[in-house]
Amino acid sequence: MELSETFPFWPFILALIVPIIIFAIMTAIIEIVGAWFMFEKAGEPGWAAIIPIYNYLIGIKIAGKPWWYFLLMFIPVVNLVIYIIILHGLSKSFGKGAGFTVGLFFFRFIFIPILGFGSAVYSGDKSNFGA
Repeated sequence: MELSETFPFWPFILALIVPIIIFAIMTAIIEIVGAWFMFEKAGEPGWAAIIPIYNYLIGIKIAGKPWWYFLLMFIPVVNLVIYIIILHGLSKSFGKGAGFTVGLFFFRFIFIPILGFGSAVYSGDKSNFGA
């Protein structure tokens, strides 16, 4: 007995899942490349964009926030507030406003490449990271 006989909807499920997976991979690649260029604009190593956890620490540093904000990201509900604060610091570090922060929150895969490939110049202060 073939799989298509026991589960006749298999081709339809594949037709839905495969495009979603391709879209997810494409957005991840675009975001990683955008973050690479964004990190380099801020004077940090671009390869940090591909290292899990470390890329969040560098993002916090670029945003001008202390390193221990990373620890607050493990507390439920508090992590949302801290994440928005970090994104706003990131926006301000590149000369953008609150509207850009909203864009970063909802459409990160679009707005990170805008920072990386766009004309935004890093003007933040990283001295607060060691606090």
